[in-house]
Amino acid sequence: MDKAEFIEALNIIEKEKGIDKEIIFEAIETSLVTACKKNFGTSSNIKVEIDRETGEVAVYAQKEIVEEVTDPALQLSIAEARILNPNYKVGDIFNEVVTPKNFGRISAQTAKQVVVQKFREAEREILYNQYITKEKDIVTGIVQRKEKKNVIIQLGKIDAILAPSEQIPGEEYNFQDRIKVYVLEVRQTTKGPQIYVSRTHPELVKRLFEQEVPEVHDGVVEIKSIAREAGSRTKIAVYSKDPNVDEVGACVGQNGYRVNVIVSELNGEKIDIIKWSEDPKEFIAAALSPSKVVAVAIDEETQSAKIVVPDHQLSLAIGKEGQNARLSAKLTGWRIDIKSESKAEEIGFIDENFEVLDNDEAEEEQEYTEE
Repeated sequence: MDKAEFIEALNIIEKEKGIDKEIIFEAIETSLVTACKKNFGTSSNIKVEIDRETGEVAVYAQKEIVEEVTDPALQLSIAEARILNPNYKVGDIFNEVVTPKNFGRISAQTAKQVVVQKFREAEREILYNQYITKEKDIVTGIVQRKEKKNVIIQLGKIDAILAPSEQIPGEEYNFQDRIKVYVLEVRQTTKGPQIYVSRTHPELVKRLFEQEVPEVHDGVVEIKSIAREAGSRTKIAVYSKDPNVDEVGACVGQNGYRVNVIVSELNGEKIDIIKWSEDPKEFIAAALSPSKVVAVAIDEETQSAKIVVPDHQLSLAIGKEGQNARLSAKLTGWRIDIKSESKAEEIGFIDENFEVLDNDEAEEEQEYTEE
């Protein structure tokens, strides 16, 4: 490639790749200074300039103009300088042309290396800018391989890391599987952007509802809180800003279609959709679905709640290995103490602070949630 072609190539790179050609020129000049010192063993202060119009490369030995020379490689006397140009004064820099005869080959090799490097840097920057906007969002990827315990997910032109702690327990990740993942973090590294994703994060469920439920996407129905034990069960509390929109019904969808799409994406993870209430007693009672709640008492100061449930539903309220009670506590932010009716009566659990709930309302809410 001749010099004119080189300049034209830089113009094309600037236009198509978005890389400022001035940055490339400066990087080539800096690299050529190093190459010149390495190949020609000079101790001078070397300066390299590339003509922006013609592509001609010139190498200069920079010398400071002084009254008396102590180092000829770095200095030039004022007397000698004024022979060349009477306007020189002490402290000025004189550029002596010292371009080696065979410097063209070295400059061409260096230019190529710099351009390739800038290409890589630009592509990394483009990828980083593309995916940093997806941080805290969900994307669809394709399972590529496993590296130790990590699963590598292909996202377009870049791979993401699904670490063991972010994998759903028992979930299989097979080659070419298409899965949706939550983007935890995008880091810029020397090797390009590094993306970390999750299948266990509660926000993955929230983003899935935003995708599948137009009312959630548009902000008419708001997801107030989420409690999740990935791979097993999730509870979400929803609230409608429009009294004409049933928040639970919108999220469930006709014949359960909307929620079933999300359940399928999460490989059968159960999802309880709870109607949020600003009344803590109502909210806590609803959160314990599918169990009925007979009575509730709360202590605002300690953020704790006492719950009474029918005898035959105590195990349902607590859940397998305490899961239902645990998720309800996470969802509401209240510590929950559950007793059966008979036990509550036996130990004097119920006092004047308890509110007895309408069982018919509780049953109706439970059945709707289960659907």
